[in-house]
Amino acid sequence: MSLQNSRHSDVLVIGGGVIGLACAYYLVRDGRSVRIIEQDTVGAGASHGNCGLLFVSDLPPLCVPGAIRHELIRTLRGTSPLTIKPHFDLSLALWLLRFAAHCHSRQRDHAIRARNSILRASATLFGTLFEDERLECDFERRGVLIAFTDPATMEGYQATNRLLAPFGLAARFHDRRSVRTLEPALSDRVCGGWYHPADSHLRPERLVHSWGQAVQQRGGMIEEDCSLQQFETRKDKVTAVITTRGRFTADRFVLAAGAWTPAMARQLGLRIPVQPGKGYSITMQRPAACPTRPCYLYERNMVVTPWKSGYRLGGTMEFSGFDDTLNPRRLANLETSAAIYLKTPVGRPVTEQWTGLRPMCVDDLPIIDRMPDRDNLYIATGHGMLGISTATGTGRLMADMVAGKRPSFDPAPFSIRRFARLG
Repeated sequence: MSLQNSRHSDVLVIGGGVIGLACAYYLVRDGRSVRIIEQDTVGAGASHGNCGLLFVSDLPPLCVPGAIRHELIRTLRGTSPLTIKPHFDLSLALWLLRFAAHCHSRQRDHAIRARNSILRASATLFGTLFEDERLECDFERRGVLIAFTDPATMEGYQATNRLLAPFGLAARFHDRRSVRTLEPALSDRVCGGWYHPADSHLRPERLVHSWGQAVQQRGGMIEEDCSLQQFETRKDKVTAVITTRGRFTADRFVLAAGAWTPAMARQLGLRIPVQPGKGYSITMQRPAACPTRPCYLYERNMVVTPWKSGYRLGGTMEFSGFDDTLNPRRLANLETSAAIYLKTPVGRPVTEQWTGLRPMCVDDLPIIDRMPDRDNLYIATGHGMLGISTATGTGRLMADMVAGKRPSFDPAPFSIRRFARLG
């Protein structure tokens, strides 16, 4: 009986974002029958409106020494991209305290090594993926330019660059004059930049659409508008899920629902240290003076991404629970900030204003593991702002875990067991 006519599969993946798609893709390629259930449409969440960087050189985590003090100063100056909605939320308060406890050099160095391993593996796997599937997603390898308007901040980036050098990912410095030769779209207020040539970019909503088609063409099944309501369990195993489209059974289950993963896991008595981090983007036609490559506008913590098919401004980090309303002030700030760095910051017409929730893990490393005390339940979440960049590595690692194979990179840094309390 085909999977289309069956309610059972070898593996059921909960979540149809880029991480869920990646897990399903590599599981299908390994010969397993796979069903994805997605509460909305494939790629409708954080996978849709991000800036589409394959950011191999983004090794330092958010929790670095001095991060809390730095953001407090920027908040007082009104330049911080971070907003925390003033409301009582005990889980967020505890998450912030645990995040602060990770802001030390030992954790930073550990995270850099871990992120390097999964980002390197993902970059190689993306190359193979594009050869095998020919996905239509405006992929280009043009690096990422980090642009600065403050000379002192630009000089301070040397400390970060020194951390990248041992991994062969150090950036090339460009002064005020040479940075405009590299990127003529920059305004006169830009004092220089650091160029990372190893990075790439793509259009994420096109990636998830094409990748979803590839999963289906290889025999995977996708159930959209299919919300998880309840797990069925027996002893230490999950046996089925009850959804708005009925009951589905499987031999193994992969929980890859992004920011919604912790709420689902709590049904099983498990606590996942992930909070929803809200981001915004504006998509539009390419402006007259369009950048030739993605530009990270450093002081404003936002990204400008050009594609052949369009142009996007994106960034900010807002902790406001699962509020998915568009804040006009945050959207306007994206255009205002871009105007500082670019000659022509916006294009017309605007084709989309978007907000989405990123799954932010307390130590800024993803969780990719089999759940303790649940022999057939696996988890893939907490990818933060590296979901696209680490998708292929996550999917391949998950497929290897399910098969009991030795993975191509060390999975230990991404284990759920690094957190002391799960229940």
